[in-house]
Amino acid sequence: MSKLTDLKARNIKQGDGALADGTVTGLRLISGKIKGQGKWELRFKSPVSSKRRDMGLGTYPSVSITEARELASEARRLIRSGKDPIDERKSAVKSKAEAMTFKGAAEAAYESRKAGFSNAKHSAQWIQTIRTYALPKLGDKKVEELRASDFADMLRPIWMEKPETASRVKQRCDKVMEWCIARDLIAANPVKSVGSLLPKQPGKRERVTRHPSMPWQDVPKFVTGTLQAGGDSRSKVMLEFLILTAARSGEVRAMEWDEIDFDEALWTVPAERMKARVEHRVPLSDRAIEILQNQQEKADHPTLVFPSVRGKVLTDMVLTQYLRDKQVKSDNKDRVATAHGFRSSFRNWASENGYSQEAAERALAHTIRNSVEWSYHRTDLLDQRRIAMDNWSVFVCGEASNTSKVLKLATLSKKKFK
Repeated sequence: MSKLTDLKARNIKQGDGALADGTVTGLRLISGKIKGQGKWELRFKSPVSSKRRDMGLGTYPSVSITEARELASEARRLIRSGKDPIDERKSAVKSKAEAMTFKGAAEAAYESRKAGFSNAKHSAQWIQTIRTYALPKLGDKKVEELRASDFADMLRPIWMEKPETASRVKQRCDKVMEWCIARDLIAANPVKSVGSLLPKQPGKRERVTRHPSMPWQDVPKFVTGTLQAGGDSRSKVMLEFLILTAARSGEVRAMEWDEIDFDEALWTVPAERMKARVEHRVPLSDRAIEILQNQQEKADHPTLVFPSVRGKVLTDMVLTQYLRDKQVKSDNKDRVATAHGFRSSFRNWASENGYSQEAAERALAHTIRNSVEWSYHRTDLLDQRRIAMDNWSVFVCGEASNTSKVLKLATLSKKKFK
């Protein structure tokens, strides 16, 4: 059997199936949807259960042929010693979780977030509140053993007397436990249920978070003068796509190729990735399709449209940091614009240009608050939204110098992309 080479791997394409490595028994590269992309898999017979098993070893080219062979060889050594490498890997993750205390997780989570804080004071306050209130009671406990009641008991002494401080401590503990989930240390975040165990705080009202946003009139200058000017970068391209679709950052960052229908110029976001847990269809303008086609030509990842350099879903700090670095102005003079704020820019533009409230809210995937209306209003107004998103694209890409030049005709045609 001939050995797998980089040349063969770079030319692997959908339909090729699995290419055997030819060096390590059972190691193979399985083709993906994009040429030159695939996932490594080691097929073996478990010495424990005697059943055939397939062990994932990462994706190519993020994991090179040499690295894949080293990983597969190590797994083969475990098999020869009578151990199942998949079980051993799970056991290692579990051992790591068992060894991780809340103090260790808090310090590690803080270090991973520290670079994204806007100033040194905020950075110091973030970890100091945890050290002052959470660590004395929870610091030595294993993260996998922590329950909602543990966090509730820790917060209870300050919950009513210092509601703002308590809310901040709760929020920061939530971030620590989310960090643990991201590293497979725990399966669920117990902080999410803490509110059910504590009384309503005095004088606390339901607050709406207003993300600093760019005035809609300024968006074209930003898109054409900053995002489309100079060389391309992952942050610039992704941010422009986010603006064009009025989507949330998380929806764009985790976007996958099989969600795109190029023929219909349509992006379907699955329910599990939506805030309201309802599938959302996004009509794509010509410029949005062009961005996706350019991403396809780069062939960066078999599934993710905007992957990180390591082939993972990008963090929520990627766009935030870009906007901070550029000091992009917002409607709040004390804060830079946020990625989420561009949804507000789109919403204000839609209102100012005569689009219906229903179509604008559907474009943002907002849920109808009236339960009776929701039960009867089952259309997502796709045709109306397609016209709005096309005209929004024309506006933000500088093809219309003012709103009077933006078309509002239902006869606006759509190109079909193949």
